[in-house]
Amino acid sequence: MLGNNLPAAKEVIDVYRSNNIKRMRLYDPNQAALQALRNSGIELILGVPNSDLQGLATNSNSARQWVQRNVLSFWPSVKIKYIAVGNEVRPVGDSISWIAQYVLPAIQNVYQVIRAQGLHDQIKVSTAIDMSLLGNSFPLSQASFRADVRSYLDPIIGYLVYAGTLLLTNVYPYFSYKDNLRDISLPYAIFTSPNVVVQDGQYGYQNLFDAMLDAVHAAIDNTGIGFVEVVVSESGWPSSGDFGATYDSAQIYLDNLIRHVNRGTPRRSWKSTETYLFAMFDKNQKNPELEKYFGLFFPNKQKKYSFGFDAERGLEFFNATIPLKSDI
Repeated sequence: MLGNNLPAAKEVIDVYRSNNIKRMRLYDPNQAALQALRNSGIELILGVPNSDLQGLATNSNSARQWVQRNVLSFWPSVKIKYIAVGNEVRPVGDSISWIAQYVLPAIQNVYQVIRAQGLHDQIKVSTAIDMSLLGNSFPLSQASFRADVRSYLDPIIGYLVYAGTLLLTNVYPYFSYKDNLRDISLPYAIFTSPNVVVQDGQYGYQNLFDAMLDAVHAAIDNTGIGFVEVVVSESGWPSSGDFGATYDSAQIYLDNLIRHVNRGTPRRSWKSTETYLFAMFDKNQKNPELEKYFGLFFPNKQKKYSFGFDAERGLEFFNATIPLKSDI
């Protein structure tokens, strides 16, 4: 919704189908989008906006109503796979940090409604974090979450272990590269480094995406709470708007990311990395300027980049996001 020239929801579904894109992320339960998704076969991450967290956390009846209106009213004709209860909520240092107290209770209330319907094995309830919650990340095997967020994050991880669900994580090598040019090279950030750049014990890293994701894996493991799978709920590279945001770098990063995620990371080499690309379209009303240029498609539905998502490239795990409305 952050563009005044974006296609209608039904047209977006047609773009997904014609490009063999089989998964989607919605940042809020936009009713037109959910209607258009009926019987499309597209699997969905459905977002609970940050603005809804307090209500869902403090009133279990509100959680029941939210799930009834936005999940059960569309299930199973809409293949809701995950519910992301909040996005990138930071418990300290943010203008909305006061919301953090409501994330876990909202997850619990939504999960209990889903479980009461017997759908907790089909629809996983979680939240989406960003990399700012990591503290130490070198060496990668010693990665940990920041001391000032542990009281927030540890109980969430514990509940995810109890519920048998996963952690959604937004991973952007672009921002790490842009903010740390002295230590991070462009080839390492866009998967073109010819050699291992970082060695951590038995694990060698040729790209920053794997290193960032394995830092999250190690940080979870190092809490000692239990094993939690990680799904990359956002990754992308802008084509304009700031330093390092070029069409060529974006195309190389995205193309290589799509090829790479089927192989997993050094610490999780036995499984593919489920990854969602941000974003479906460029959006002319999003700020700052950089945020306008993450799209894989132009608003006129034409592909921005030359690569595709056909099954011949072995991309059955390709995923994309469509932020019809985003609170980030």
